[in-house]
Amino acid sequence: MTQNSSTPVASRALALDALRGLAILAMLLSGQMPFDANALPSWMYHAQEPPPTFQFNASLPGISWVDLVFPFFLFSMGAAFPLALSRRMENKTAPWKLFLFVAERGFLLGFFALFVQLIRPYTMNNHPMTATWLVALLGFLILFPILTRLPEAWPRVVKFSIRAAGWLAAILFCAFTVYPDGSGFSLVRSDIIIIVLTNMAVFGSLVWMFTRENLTLRLGLLGIVFAIRLSNLPTPTDGWVHDLWRASPLPWIYQLYYLQYLCIVIPGTIAGDLILQWTRRDAVQKISGAKKWPLAHCAAILLTMIALVLVTLIGLKGRWLIETTLLDFALCFIGWMLLQHPLDETEKLFQKLFNWAIYWLVLGLVFEPWEGGIKKDHPTLSYYFVTSGLAICVFIGFSILIEVWRQKRWLALLIDNGQNPMIAYAGINNFITPVLALVGADKLLTHFATTPWRGFWKGAIVTLLMALTVSFLTRRKIFWRT
Repeated sequence: MTQNSSTPVASRALALDALRGLAILAMLLSGQMPFDANALPSWMYHAQEPPPTFQFNASLPGISWVDLVFPFFLFSMGAAFPLALSRRMENKTAPWKLFLFVAERGFLLGFFALFVQLIRPYTMNNHPMTATWLVALLGFLILFPILTRLPEAWPRVVKFSIRAAGWLAAILFCAFTVYPDGSGFSLVRSDIIIIVLTNMAVFGSLVWMFTRENLTLRLGLLGIVFAIRLSNLPTPTDGWVHDLWRASPLPWIYQLYYLQYLCIVIPGTIAGDLILQWTRRDAVQKISGAKKWPLAHCAAILLTMIALVLVTLIGLKGRWLIETTLLDFALCFIGWMLLQHPLDETEKLFQKLFNWAIYWLVLGLVFEPWEGGIKKDHPTLSYYFVTSGLAICVFIGFSILIEVWRQKRWLALLIDNGQNPMIAYAGINNFITPVLALVGADKLLTHFATTPWRGFWKGAIVTLLMALTVSFLTRRKIFWRT
């Protein structure tokens, strides 16, 4: 039976994929920067770890572009929950199956956090040799049978055999790996970024599932998380809230401390609800047609979104607080005016999203003086909300390029990587770096990177090679389930 051509097919939020792709590739690029005395300007690094010493300074306020990548990824994760879970809930999937789905995702991410740290070349050997590079490649390949989404049409016994072979190989790898200090596999040796994502995948999903039809309740839960966070930093007082903040039955995988990032994920879920509504209404609209804003009008909106990101980053990093706040308020007003009187579903989405962006950004700017100024480490209240607002601005900008100007190809590399982010995350250290070392290209790149900015271009080349690899796999429908 063929599908009726008049049946609307929900649009995919490619701008959300692009936002996630931007976050993961910028994260990889930031890790490739030259970290030595001949360093780049401070705005090319985490604001709290400036050159030339790169020593962590918790009292240093400000954020850089590097400090946006993690919250952008968290925001896009939260926005994806409604898109990933709504169909399951609307199809009356049994609650236990929904919880099993969420638990399975959390388990896979938890395993990934442990295994990806285990297989990194410089974790296995401080001075990697040929054998180290080959073992690192083997560890990367082991992840494919475990995490790759296998075709539904394949026989169940075949899929089970592939999964079992992958898990057996992973267990053997963990059992026989020995670190330079003589230790072996340990639950406390893990990737902290993925551990946080694991907590957000589980608790963020549960928050959305229980509040998907009650925004007030969701904002109420955000308020509780906010209050717990506020009660513990910067000068916590002893008591049950502080004890709860620090207590954990499984500290290697869960701490209540991690749940402060729900202050980014929950705003993401609110945006995700709006995006989900748009995907359905836009599919119907594409059949009926509708008027749209002129391209020049959309260009003005795009420039406003870019200006908001740049002004906020530059102003908060340079500590021009009054000027930055006034300029941001002015840009918010200009954006709000430009987004009045939407003509189609996409423009209505922009308007609704930007209203939330204004709220989060203003809230973050008002909190900026608290805790000594905005910081990524340790994350401040201002940081959660400023970055949430900026994430929406970037999403709107990407949406204009993709949905309005129909220039998907401009963002194709970001979209492909955003649909397959964990391959990129693991592959930069366990595929690109080993391959370059084995063929001798790493020496050529090292000889090239004789100045700070050449070091940047070296990192950009390595990141681009990873991005192209992920794009190749994505276009051949090879996805990891995480």
